[in-house]
Amino acid sequence: MNATTPLSVPNYAAPAKLAPTRLLTPEQIAFFKQNGYLAVDNVMPVEEIPQVRVIYDRLFNEDRSRTEGDLYNLTGEKQKGKKEDVAQILQPGKYAPALLETQMVANLKAMMKQLLGPDTHMVGDHAINKPPHNNSPTPWHQDEAYWNPGKEYRGLSIWVPLQPATKLNGCMYFVPGSHNFEVIPHQPIGDNPLTPGLEVVPGAFDFSSAVSCELPAGGATFHLERTLHYTPINQSDDYRRAYIAVGTQFERPRATLRKFPWQERQLAARTAAKS
Repeated sequence: MNATTPLSVPNYAAPAKLAPTRLLTPEQIAFFKQNGYLAVDNVMPVEEIPQVRVIYDRLFNEDRSRTEGDLYNLTGEKQKGKKEDVAQILQPGKYAPALLETQMVANLKAMMKQLLGPDTHMVGDHAINKPPHNNSPTPWHQDEAYWNPGKEYRGLSIWVPLQPATKLNGCMYFVPGSHNFEVIPHQPIGDNPLTPGLEVVPGAFDFSSAVSCELPAGGATFHLERTLHYTPINQSDDYRRAYIAVGTQFERPRATLRKFPWQERQLAARTAAKS
């Protein structure tokens, strides 16, 4: 299971109680549709950033006993008593509903509709907390590689850093135009099927056209479900905190059969580990 999987959770799809205070420009929307990604410097009030950080840090620390069931080691096996290489919480809004009542989320929901259409809804969220001086990048992947291969989607993810995101601490990188590709071959990270994260099979794609997106705290990147993206290791002295909102315009059965063998390997490995 991965946080980018579309989820039907009522409190995520419910209309935001706050009216949006920031919207995308026509030029930004056009850039997104052409390139499959977008970087924006400001999606939330500056004074809200430290408030969201307090909630975020509590989920990974004081509230860890409550979030344990949805806390994963993104880049490796989760081992009892061992700190995660890259900690990820699925559905943090379930554990901290105050997140979903923020101006940040109200603005993100409105921006989703601008990019994909008025019938688009926020269907989930997750949080990735990359430790300082960490040697685990989040490898190149497409979000749809995590999703049900029996369905077709139109979805996007919005990645919000809660401190400046730089090349040093692990900002987002994208391959412009890669949203037009099919889902390319993936494998579990490190080719270990007990690892929940995925990566593009080494050598399957040339990433030389990738661009980096450094951002201030409270900015955001937006990308479609097939846009190739990656974040490098965190070489800074602080955690690199990222809150991610997921939205979908539609999710429906595919007309033709499709299989993702990397998912089948992960399922078989998890089943064998439990037996």
